Amino acid sequence: MQDTIVAGAYLCDEETVRVVCTEGPDRVKELIAMGASFDHGEDGRLHLTREGGHSHNRIVHAADMTGREIERALLQAVDNDPNIVLFGHHFAIDLLTSQDNDGIHCHGVDTLNLETQQVVRFISKVILLASGGAGHIYPTTTNPLVATGDGIAMAHRAQAVISNMEFVQFHPTALADEGLPLKPIKRRENAFLITEAVRGDGGLLYNQSMQRFMPLYDERAELAPRDVVTRSIDDQLKKRGEKYVLLDISHKPREQILSHFPNIAAECLKYGLDITSDPIPVVPAAHYMCGGVRAGLLGETNVKGLFVAGEVACTGLHGANRLASNSLLEALVFARRAVQPSIDHMVETHANNCSSARWALPVPPVSLRDRVVCDITEQTREIRAELQSVMWEYVGIVRSTSRLKTAEWKIGDLEEEWEEYLFRKGWKPTMVGVELCEMRNLFCCAKLVVESALSRRESRGLHFTEDFPYLEESKRKPTIIFPTSMRMTWSSQQVHKQLQC
Repeated sequence: MQDTIVAGAYLCDEETVRVVCTEGPDRVKELIAMGASFDHGEDGRLHLTREGGHSHNRIVHAADMTGREIERALLQAVDNDPNIVLFGHHFAIDLLTSQDNDGIHCHGVDTLNLETQQVVRFISKVILLASGGAGHIYPTTTNPLVATGDGIAMAHRAQAVISNMEFVQFHPTALADEGLPLKPIKRRENAFLITEAVRGDGGLLYNQSMQRFMPLYDERAELAPRDVVTRSIDDQLKKRGEKYVLLDISHKPREQILSHFPNIAAECLKYGLDITSDPIPVVPAAHYMCGGVRAGLLGETNVKGLFVAGEVACTGLHGANRLASNSLLEALVFARRAVQPSIDHMVETHANNCSSARWALPVPPVSLRDRVVCDITEQTREIRAELQSVMWEYVGIVRSTSRLKTAEWKIGDLEEEWEEYLFRKGWKPTMVGVELCEMRNLFCCAKLVVESALSRRESRGLHFTEDFPYLEESKRKPTIIFPTSMRMTWSSQQVHKQLQC
C-alpha cells in the first residue's frame, strides 16, 4: 500500500489501494488455477522480482512476457467455457443509452464487423468496458495498434464521468531503434518495451558518453518511480541533444540475463545487439493512461448498467502515477469485483420500453464512391499523424500552460479541418468506418488530456508543468470532467441520438 501511495504522489484513493493489495493474491491464485504458468525459484516457490518504486521483491512474472502469458491463459479459459461467445473483429462504435429521471442507462453497443463491414447491434442490460488505453494519441507508444481510447471516448459520449486524464505514463525504456546496429526496415507499429524488471535486476542507465546519470536526479537511482526516471532521461536528451540513452545489464551473468529476459535478448539480437555484452538503446514512450472512466469500488460508473475494468477505468488506485505492475493486478481485481453487482443489476432491471429500433443504426459509407472513401481514409491518416505530433510536442513529459493552450487550439483547428473535409466529401454523421471512428476517439481523448492538464495548476506525479513546478497540498484531489464541459463536435457526440425514455 505504501509503495503504491508514494508512487501515486499521494493522490491514490486509500480504500481502493487497500482493496487491490488485499484481494490481489487471490486473483493471482485464480490465474494459476486457470493454467497461467509463472516462473518459480529453485526452492519451488514463485520467483518474485522487483521493479521501480517497489521496496521489496514481490512481482510474480513469466520471464519477461507476463502479460502475454496471462492473456494466453485467459483466452484458453474463454475457449473452454461454452457459456462465453467471442465476437472477434468487431469494432465498438458507440454505447446505446437513454435518459430518464433516474439518470443515464446503458442498453448495449453498436459495433462494426470488420470482416463483413456490417453494423451489428448488441442489446444487453450490462456492459463492461475493458478496452485499454489511448497510447496512440502520441506518435511513439508501447501500446498495441487498437489502443486508440475507444472505451474512454465512448463512455464520455455516453455522459460517463472522466477523471485524471492528465496523468499519462511514459515508460522510461522503450527500445530506441535508431541506436541499434542494424535498423528495422520499416517503422514499428508500436514501440518494443524494455521491461522495468531490467532495472530491477540491476540494469544501469548511462548517457551516450557512458556517464551514469540517475544518481544525480534521485537517491533511489534506477529504482526511482517511472515518472522520475522518465523526466531524468528526457532532461539528459534535451541537455545533450541526443535521441536515446543506454540501459546496461551486461555486468550480470550471461545465463541470468538470458533466463530472465529471453524475449528482449532475442529482439535485440535480430538487430545485431547482444544484451549480454552491449548496452540497450532506450527512449521514453507513451505507455499507460492512469486516468479514464471514473469507477467505484465495484467497477460501476455513473451510467447505470455500465462497468469498467483495467486501463479504461480510473478507480483511484494509481493516483498521479501507476506503480509498476499494478496495471495487471487492478484489471484482475476490478473485473472480479464487477461480477456480483452486474448480476444484481441484471436481475433488478426491468425490460426497458426503449426498443432497439428507436436508436438510428449507423451505416457504412456504401453510398460513397470507393475513390472518395480512399481519399477520406488517406486524409484521416495524415490528420492522425499531425494530432500525434501536437500531443508529443505540447502535451508530453514536461508541460507548460502556454504549450497546453497552443495544443488546445491546434487540436481544435485540426479537428475542424478534418470534419469540414469529411462532410465536404459527402460523409454523413451517421456513417462509420474503423479508421474514422478511431480518429474521432483519438480527438476526444486528446482533448480530455489537454483539458485535464490545464486544470491542474501544480506538478504532481506524471503531470509536470514548468509554470507550477511544485506539489500543492490544497490541490491533492482528482481531476473530474463532467460530460457537458466540452464543445460538441462529431468526435464528442454519439453517432445516434440518445433517447429520452
